[in-house]
Amino acid sequence: MTDETDLPGDDERDDATFSMFAEEEAPAPGTGQPSYQVLARKYRPKLFSDLIGQEAMVRTLRNAFEMNRIAHAFMLTGVRGVGKTTTARLLARAFNYEGEDHPGPSLKLDPPGEHCKAIMESRHPDVLELDAASRTGVADMRDLLDGVRYSPVSARYKVYIIDEVHMLSTASFNALLKTLEEPPPHVKFIFATTEIRKVPVTVLSRCQRFDLKRLDTGELAAHLGKIASREGARISEEGITLIARAAEGSVRDGLSILDQAIVQGLDGGEITGEAVRDMLGLGDRLRLLDAFEYAVTGKASEAVNEINDQMQIGADALILMKDLLEIAADVATIQAMGDNYNLPGPSDWTKRTRQIADSVTPAQAQRNWQILLSGYRDTQSAPEADVALRMVILRLVTAAGLPSPEDAARMIAEGGGSSGSSARGQGGKSDPNVVPVGGDPGARLSKFEDVLDLLEKEREPVLWGEAKAYIRPSVFADGTISCDLKDGAPVDLLRRLTDFLEIATGHEWDVSTKKGETPGETISEREDRLKRERIEAVKSDTDVAAAISAIPGLTILDVRGSDTLEEPAAEDNVVPLRVASQRKG
Repeated sequence: MTDETDLPGDDERDDATFSMFAEEEAPAPGTGQPSYQVLARKYRPKLFSDLIGQEAMVRTLRNAFEMNRIAHAFMLTGVRGVGKTTTARLLARAFNYEGEDHPGPSLKLDPPGEHCKAIMESRHPDVLELDAASRTGVADMRDLLDGVRYSPVSARYKVYIIDEVHMLSTASFNALLKTLEEPPPHVKFIFATTEIRKVPVTVLSRCQRFDLKRLDTGELAAHLGKIASREGARISEEGITLIARAAEGSVRDGLSILDQAIVQGLDGGEITGEAVRDMLGLGDRLRLLDAFEYAVTGKASEAVNEINDQMQIGADALILMKDLLEIAADVATIQAMGDNYNLPGPSDWTKRTRQIADSVTPAQAQRNWQILLSGYRDTQSAPEADVALRMVILRLVTAAGLPSPEDAARMIAEGGGSSGSSARGQGGKSDPNVVPVGGDPGARLSKFEDVLDLLEKEREPVLWGEAKAYIRPSVFADGTISCDLKDGAPVDLLRRLTDFLEIATGHEWDVSTKKGETPGETISEREDRLKRERIEAVKSDTDVAAAISAIPGLTILDVRGSDTLEEPAAEDNVVPLRVASQRKG
């Protein structure tokens, strides 16, 4: 984190324009005054010490420079706006730094070195940039690499910066590999990407990788608050926190939103949290806490009305869902960490969140998170997002009427609902009349087929089909499934099945893959195997074998009439066989 006095100001030159580096600001048409410079450019770091939240990377680079162990290729990765391109530009200056007291490469860029001004003004002949998003072809890469064999014109190194490198074609990556493997000593490569998984491992293995992290909300809010003060803007603590949360860890996004927020205060007054919420389409945080508390304590009408009111004043359904997810995560984290967890934002947010955390059990808090997470995906794909959000709220209300997982487990241990057992109902209160969706709290599932039957009963056709096709159970007990997954299984299959079982049965489930156990078959695989065995069994019958030989192209499609391979009873004179003739042509 930088101090306020360290922030780049409007009296300093900016090193970032759309093309890559800074150019002189042109006057606004008809005014003779410089054009307005957006905050994301005005406060872009000009020194490594200006980078906030990336201390580990800067420390590693500083040590490498001091030990003269500077790699020839660097891979910078992270989400948008965390400083990848800025870091690449600073590295280009560091490689070619030449100062009066430091003739070699240096991360100390103040005062500017001999080449710094030209590099910052994007006119240095030895620093070249390729935007892989617009130049993906192998011809572009070959043109770029043609100059690698030539020495730098004036600087120490030729520096190639390739932004969004993951968008290069396969042929372009192949053209780059040889140079990366045996680079000339006068060349440095710096790559930046938001999609590191799309970069071939052959390229990654030849680069020194740095993962630039998101800033947490508190850290970003403090930085934005300093900049707002520097700009003479008065923004409430709640407003700054809302901006930082909306930026999702991206400094550039935070500055862009701050730019938008500052113009809300034309009269010089304080920009309130309400003004920021209206600008961003956010819900009122305190009212969302009300809605969340209503839902998790089973108060359906109050919860739905609160959410509807938020959407009627312009809040976006998906943003409300994300905020509800964050509330659920804060509740669970407070339960786990207690006073050691400091929530960002005003004290009234923290107080209310802690009150909600005290009203539910840890397992209920986890169940609420899973319901909201599943609901977020539903809201993204639903035809009407506001309707989907309302249904998610009603899921939370329904879950509040179930026994807590802790109470359900105790009820099972005590014999399934005896007088000594109780179910935690609304708001954690005792309600012995509440039962799970799937039946009595004491009801047990004895085999994996019972799970499929329950899925069919509860009308979950997608999950039923995936569980049948991909899950190979090896160990099954009520509350526990150890399994192997067939290739191609959805990555979230076990989580969704766990969510369903916990809601349907009212107690916790551990559904997971376990190594060292002999995997079984999926239900579909077993059905296919039994079908093949039935067919092979009837083929051994003399009459059937004769029929197959006598009729060319005859194929046994299936054998029906028995669920097992046992021999038919003595009085049975008919082999349960269904055949079809499939003749060629």
